[in-house]
Amino acid sequence: MSTAVDVKAFAAVDLGASSGRVMVGRVGADRLELTEAHRFRNRPVRTPDGLRWDVLALYAGVLDGLRAAGPVDSVGVDSWAVDHGLLDADGALLGNPVHYRDARTEGVAERVWASLPAAELYAATGLQYAPFNTLYQLVAARGTAQFAAARRLLLIPD
Repeated sequence: MSTAVDVKAFAAVDLGASSGRVMVGRVGADRLELTEAHRFRNRPVRTPDGLRWDVLALYAGVLDGLRAAGPVDSVGVDSWAVDHGLLDADGALLGNPVHYRDARTEGVAERVWASLPAAELYAATGLQYAPFNTLYQLVAARGTAQFAAARRLLLIPD
């Protein structure tokens, strides 16, 4: 029989398009257990600038979940793969990240393909085409004040 000292706890933060959750896995010599510590809603926010993620609500939900999980040995975060936050030179987030369903990427792929044909882009990156991929979001953001102030980019799980 394993003792509490032999059991390791791992938190998994899963951020989805409409909800987030924190799961806790406990693993020991004779124990494998997975429980949901917390679930919360993920609602985008419409602003004059477009559709945005409410990162403060997501952060609060994650923190609530980690508190509910109790002591853990490590934490992993998974989310949708295309959205990102832009950071300034001091590492501060430059506003809520734009939602992948925002309309700003409409027609951007065609502009990119005019410089680099779709087949060559695929050969270089291996990514299937989706109009909201990070590349197209970054091209759409060029020329904005936020993009000009950005010095770093972090994907949502980071």
